[in-house]
Amino acid sequence: MRYLLTLHMKPALWATLTDDQKNAVFEGHGEFIELVTETGEMVETKALAEPAATRTVRVQDGVTHVRDGAFVEADAFLCGYYVVDVESEERAVELAAKIPDAQYTAVEVRQVVHEA
Repeated sequence: MRYLLTLHMKPALWATLTDDQKNAVFEGHGEFIELVTETGEMVETKALAEPAATRTVRVQDGVTHVRDGAFVEADAFLCGYYVVDVESEERAVELAAKIPDAQYTAVEVRQVVHEA
């Protein structure tokens, strides 16, 4: 079963972390990627730009409207994800707990129900 593990960042929280804490997060991602690659559970991962670099597109009555910024104004934003292929939801949760961001914010675990 494939699961999407989404990472959310709170810029205000991130700004309070020391350089050592930030470096530990970055190094932790390297260790996590190594783990799920070695176990064969890694499908893919991506890091995403901040909301300031986002464009939101809507089509209403056949007219395309584009605005700068994310769809939802919030104190946290989707900053990246992992897709893992695991035997169970329990394993997906176990892996989510190993992502270093989980010590500062939530990591959402959601089963992939369709792929093209």
